[in-house]
Amino acid sequence: MRKGLLLLAAVSGFLAVALGAFGAHGLKAVAPPDLIEVFNLGVQYHFYHTFALIMVAFSGQWLTSRLLDWSAYLFIVGIVLFSGSLYGLALFGTKWLGPITPMGGGCFLLGWLLFAAAVWRHKVIDGHES
Repeated sequence: MRKGLLLLAAVSGFLAVALGAFGAHGLKAVAPPDLIEVFNLGVQYHFYHTFALIMVAFSGQWLTSRLLDWSAYLFIVGIVLFSGSLYGLALFGTKWLGPITPMGGGCFLLGWLLFAAAVWRHKVIDGHES
């Protein structure tokens, strides 16, 4: 298990819950409904990829691959770019962040591909995983 990554995932989960609560309760006073939807989409993908980080951390018990590390890095960067840009757009109206959102989505996609590649490349010898 990758303890540092698991700790980071726990902090990310805390932030996702806190931001989700803010979006559900505090954002209504300062943002129109369409921007609240944008904010909530950021929270949703933040949560998905927090769970992905947890999976990668625990996968380290069985898989030894730098691909797992790169997958985790891409999930983290994806959270910052994708969710962070949506948070910024909803909170501050920073439209220049718009082009950053798809880069975060690309990081998510690459993270999932590298996670799949790490699993695919894992060797099973004589019915036992190695």
